[in-house]
Amino acid sequence: MSELDTFGTFFLPGPTEVRQEVLDAMRGPMLPHRGAAFESLFAGLQSGLRGIFRTSRPVYVSSSSATGLMEAAIRCSPPGPILAMINGAFSERFAQIARACEREVVELTTPWGEIADLSRVEMLLSSRAFSAVTVVHSETSTGALTSLPPLVTLAHQYGAAVLVDSVTGLAGSPVETDAWDIDFVLTGSQKALAMPPGLAFGVASQSFLANAPRGVSRGLYFDLVEFEQYVRKNQTPNTPALSLLYAAAEQCAHIAAETIEARWARHAAMASTTHQWVTTLAAQTYQPFSVVAPAGARSPTVTAIRIPDGLTGDAIVRAVAARGFVIGSGYGQLKSRTFRIGHMGDHTVHGLRRCLDATADAIGEVLKAR
Repeated sequence: MSELDTFGTFFLPGPTEVRQEVLDAMRGPMLPHRGAAFESLFAGLQSGLRGIFRTSRPVYVSSSSATGLMEAAIRCSPPGPILAMINGAFSERFAQIARACEREVVELTTPWGEIADLSRVEMLLSSRAFSAVTVVHSETSTGALTSLPPLVTLAHQYGAAVLVDSVTGLAGSPVETDAWDIDFVLTGSQKALAMPPGLAFGVASQSFLANAPRGVSRGLYFDLVEFEQYVRKNQTPNTPALSLLYAAAEQCAHIAAETIEARWARHAAMASTTHQWVTTLAAQTYQPFSVVAPAGARSPTVTAIRIPDGLTGDAIVRAVAARGFVIGSGYGQLKSRTFRIGHMGDHTVHGLRRCLDATADAIGEVLKAR
C-alpha cells in the first residue's frame, strides 16, 4: 500500500480527505425515499446537522454541489438589487450567479486576500434599498475569513438579508446560525465536514423563508419553499443521493462525538501551526514567503501562501506530490503566485506537521533548482 492510500496525506483545499468508515457507510441498502426507513435516516441526519449549524431550524439537504444552494439563495431572495461583497474567486462566483439569475448586482470589491471595510458596506447600503448582501465567509481562493456578526447586524439595519457561503467555513470555523440571525447560510459536504462531494446543506431563517414566495423566479429544483415543505416530513423534494446520505449520517455522528466546539478548536490549532510554519519557512530560506490573508482575518481551514519571484505554485505542488502529499495550487488571479494548504476536516496537528515538513523539503529542492 502506498502512502497516498493512507489517511493523512491529502491536504487539498477541497475536496478534503474522507475517513474509511465514512466511505464504507455508502454501502448501505437502497431505500424508497418516500418511506419510513428513509424518513428515520433523514431525521437522524437532521439532528446531527442542526448541531453543526447551531440552529433549531430545519437543514435543507440538496443532492448538488454548494453552487446549487448559492443559486437557491439568490432565486428565493425578494425582488430588488443584490449587493455582492467580492474579495476572491468564490465571492465573484456568487455575484455571477446573481447576474445569471437576472438580478441587478452592485459589486463591492476588495483586494483579494483582504476583507471589506464595513464603512464601505454601510455607504452602499445607505445609498439605496438592497434585497440582500452576498458574502463568502471563508474565501477558499485566499484563506481570508470575514466576520459575520457585525455584517449581519449592519445589513439588517438597512433591511437587507445576508446570504452566506460558508463552504470552507462551517464545521471548521464557528458559525452560529441562530444566534447571529443569519438569513441563509450554506455549505458543501466535501470541505470541513469531511464527507464525499455531492451534497449541499443550507439553513434559512423564518423571516427569509417567509419572504421567499416574493421571489419572481424561484424556479423548481432549488426552490427553498419546497425544500421546507418536504424537510418537515423528513424527506427531500426530489430523489436524493442516498449513498451520500449514509456517509453524511456516519460523519455527523463522528462530529457529535468529537463536539463541534472541539472541532473548531482543532481547526484553529491547525491554522496557527500553518501560519507559524510560514514564518519559520521565510526565516530559514531567507525568502519572502507569507500568508496572503492578514492576521485577524484568516480562515482556520485553508491557508494561501504567497511565494517569492522565480517560483510557481504548480512547481511546489508537484514537488510535494513526489513526497506523497497533496496540496493545492493557487486559484484564480493568485494561481501563479501562491499555493494553498487545506487543513480541515478530520486532519490533526500531528498529521499536518508531516505535510508541512514534506512541503518545506520540497520547497528547498525547488529553490535549489531555481
